[in-house]
Amino acid sequence: MLPGKDGDKYVPYEKRSGNESIVYFTRDLSAEGLRKVYALISQNILGKVGIKLHTGEPHGPNIIPRPWVKNLIEKDLPGAKIVETNSYYEGDRYTTEQHRETLKINGWDFANVDIMDEHGTALLPVKGGNWFKEMSVGVNMLNYDSLLVLTHFKGHVMGGFGGSNKNIGIGCADGRIGKAMIHTTPGQSNQWDIAYEELMERMAESSKATVDYFGKNIAFVNVMRNMSVSCDCEGVEAEPVVTPNVGILASLDILAIDTACVDLVYALKPQDRAALVERIETRHGLRQLSYMKELGMGNNKYILIDADNGFNRIYPADAVKDVKPFEA
Repeated sequence: MLPGKDGDKYVPYEKRSGNESIVYFTRDLSAEGLRKVYALISQNILGKVGIKLHTGEPHGPNIIPRPWVKNLIEKDLPGAKIVETNSYYEGDRYTTEQHRETLKINGWDFANVDIMDEHGTALLPVKGGNWFKEMSVGVNMLNYDSLLVLTHFKGHVMGGFGGSNKNIGIGCADGRIGKAMIHTTPGQSNQWDIAYEELMERMAESSKATVDYFGKNIAFVNVMRNMSVSCDCEGVEAEPVVTPNVGILASLDILAIDTACVDLVYALKPQDRAALVERIETRHGLRQLSYMKELGMGNNKYILIDADNGFNRIYPADAVKDVKPFEA
């Protein structure tokens, strides 16, 4: 089987087709800004709630601030649990014991974190998949009624960028079976041999298993802050941040929110977007978006709603026109 092409080619908005989804946007990068946009997409986050976020490698500098998440849980999601899975690579999140120690180091000990593959795995169907018919996830995911996908949007060493699709496509797949299905051809000594368009497609199919499982009871928030070209899995080794902070987005459509974030990056001034665009295009990461559309996971057109100014429609250039150069 051959993957699709053109993962290094950005498609301008006017060349896209189909319906438009709603994506909310705030420039308010704070605990209250997070609460504000979450409230706009929270209507179906009911029952037992999991919050899927990347809790980071030890001392990771760019992860979503812990006080923001603590505030959201205490005020809006009492009883919700942060959910994670163990890593595929050997390191400080490889085993459950190592992972729990890293959670303490990074200040997540205020929360009851559920490492979903601690007690095994489960198989979820991948409807319409080309690479998979089912995906292996942490078994504890099946204990939740709803999932809030709370994502630090940034670059990624293999995916080009890490948005909501990466957060659940890799992050809900269990550490031994599911992540291997995505990253490694069976029998290969190189565990990272799958790359470029094929990796993006496998990641999206894994995401689709989770999105389909939760149905209408899933929502997405992407935080465009401290956007290194490196993923949070690189911890203190991450490349320095050079891309300006932008804001927080929220949607019920996984494709629309990741597409909007990419559009906001491309709308930045050339010198501000150069590093992240180079990372996205050289890894052919845009195939994440085109393949999610092919899988019917959402719309790549959207109405961007300014939650700071009367809930009017704005465009990516409007959203980023006042951004400031990044300061550490």
